[in-house]
Amino acid sequence: MNTYDKKPYYITTAIAYASGKPHIGNCYEIVLTDAIARFRRAQGYDVFFQTGTDEHGQKIENKASAAGKDPKSFVDEVAGNIRGIWDSLNISYDKFIRTTDGYHEAEVQKIFKKLYEQGDIYKGAYEGWYCVPDESFFTESQVVDKDGVKVCPDCGRPVEKAKEEAYFFKMSKYAPALIDHINTHPEFIQPVSRKNEMMNNFLLPGLQDLCVSRTSFKWGIPVSFDDKHVVYVWLDALTNYITGIGYHCGGESTEQYKKFWPADVHIIGKDIIRFHTIYWPIFLMALGEPLPKQVFGHPWLLQGDGKMSKSRGNVLYADTLIDFFGLDAVRYFVLHEMPFENDGVITWDLLIERINTDLANVLGNLLNRTVAMSNKYFGGAVRNGGVSEPVDEELITLAKETPARCEKAMETLHVADALTEIWNLFKRCNKYIDETMPWALAKDPEKKDRLATVLYNLREGLTVGASLLAPFLPDTAKKIVDQLGTEFYSFAELGGFGLHGESKVTEKPEQLFARLDPAAVMAKVNEMFPAPKEEKPAEAEKPAEEAAAEEKPLVHKPEVDYDDFAKLEFRIGEIIACEEVPKSRKLLCNTIRFGNETRQILSGIKAWYKPEEMVGKKVMAIVNLKPAKLAGMVSEGMVLAAEDEDGNLSLMIPEKEIAGGAEVR
Repeated sequence: MNTYDKKPYYITTAIAYASGKPHIGNCYEIVLTDAIARFRRAQGYDVFFQTGTDEHGQKIENKASAAGKDPKSFVDEVAGNIRGIWDSLNISYDKFIRTTDGYHEAEVQKIFKKLYEQGDIYKGAYEGWYCVPDESFFTESQVVDKDGVKVCPDCGRPVEKAKEEAYFFKMSKYAPALIDHINTHPEFIQPVSRKNEMMNNFLLPGLQDLCVSRTSFKWGIPVSFDDKHVVYVWLDALTNYITGIGYHCGGESTEQYKKFWPADVHIIGKDIIRFHTIYWPIFLMALGEPLPKQVFGHPWLLQGDGKMSKSRGNVLYADTLIDFFGLDAVRYFVLHEMPFENDGVITWDLLIERINTDLANVLGNLLNRTVAMSNKYFGGAVRNGGVSEPVDEELITLAKETPARCEKAMETLHVADALTEIWNLFKRCNKYIDETMPWALAKDPEKKDRLATVLYNLREGLTVGASLLAPFLPDTAKKIVDQLGTEFYSFAELGGFGLHGESKVTEKPEQLFARLDPAAVMAKVNEMFPAPKEEKPAEAEKPAEEAAAEEKPLVHKPEVDYDDFAKLEFRIGEIIACEEVPKSRKLLCNTIRFGNETRQILSGIKAWYKPEEMVGKKVMAIVNLKPAKLAGMVSEGMVLAAEDEDGNLSLMIPEKEIAGGAEVR
């Protein structure tokens, strides 16, 4: 494998908002970043891994007040809890920054003043709608009216009217340069779908100036030359990536900053990609600093019945899952189950299945059989007997090729694919046992050296797999080599085979992962998390005639001329991709192919259809509606669905097979 002798590599997570306890969906990001950082270290990079907490803003001020605490005491406690959760997940961060750290606050004030003095920030006034949970402003045309209440177009929660003096950043000044950078650096925003969203929905239509200060609350970093204002959250939070490694505004930055900036990759959730790929690079351009090399907007880890939400009562926490299944089982699940681009799903059933199949059966059973046979047939000693057969070559070849395959997957941050390559090697080792049948070889004294060779090859295959597994499941990988009596291959050695000499396995192998009884686990789950009882008032059954008499008559819309109807263009389209719209409770974003034309159409059907169900469906849509902007995304049509009186929706799907693009008459 390639080695990168002390080449600097700077990787960050988004800093966690210190308003409460992060759930397992939030924790996915830190585990993902940790796996990448550990893999890079193993390759030989000089890695600096930064994470931390975002601790200012109106929402925190409100939560602290509700808890009867001052904001600093509140965030001290929450930040400590978040750091404790990161430690419980075995996260190998090098720096944990807090935006209440004195050095960070001082640099933010200098940055704000510099941008003001050079004319990028100006003083004005804001009047519009403000979403406290999202810390975002919206115009009258952007907010959504829901049952007479103005709600946020992103998260669907109520907004409040805001009118206040504020400082603004001239976003449009730098937009052309950012567009050019994105066009000339295709790797800058990943996955590509996120790049297209940022370009088409925000940059190309034109950027509005950004509010960068507030006066309606006090829990923030004061503007040094106007203490009536505090620095708005995004200018404060985003700059942590440079202040944390020694950036000094207007002065000489540290050697650490010069070594590690620009960052190799920011790992963030797809819901905040706009701030990291538009606001953040523009701030850096204004400061005259290089842009990060890449921003990866990872998908969400969703509960089986939708996005995790405390109000819905479906939140899973890392400590709960670790207590149930163990640390590395949880790390394996979140890393393996998350696709590169689309959202992943976590349920108790899926966790149990993955632990029983991949961890207990494939890996745990393989190690146990290898150690047990080495003890039974050779008193624990493992040596190369020097008797090879053709059946060995497939295992040895795969063991040599797997490191390069893992490295290729990790180069593009396809972490789940890298894990799949490692498990393919473990599965091949299990198949090798079935092919060589060591128990049969043991019956023939003349095949003792052949038996020794088989067990040696198994030990080496497992050692290669454990060496690759170490960045993902550190504790498990160490247990494997300890039980085998070997050491990890260095990444410089990976690609070879049979580099270890004789060893002695442990006398009493430790079970890596116990098989779980699904019924027993679910019984415990139901005991800990009882389903809420739905109490409905008893209602006497009515005679059919009476019930029929009470059916509501159909309500018709006004009649229209045929000419009006004929103006609408209905076509059949095939859905080729679908994903949830960030922070929207109702919307799915469908990519639909109409013959040789593809369109993006948003539909408010998330309560009735999951994204994975939509792909492959042929639906009826109106394609000549004017494009509309919903939740910050452009919709180029309308998918048709029927709705009953209870509000249930059903897509209009053609009865027979028909080509995409066919017109409905």
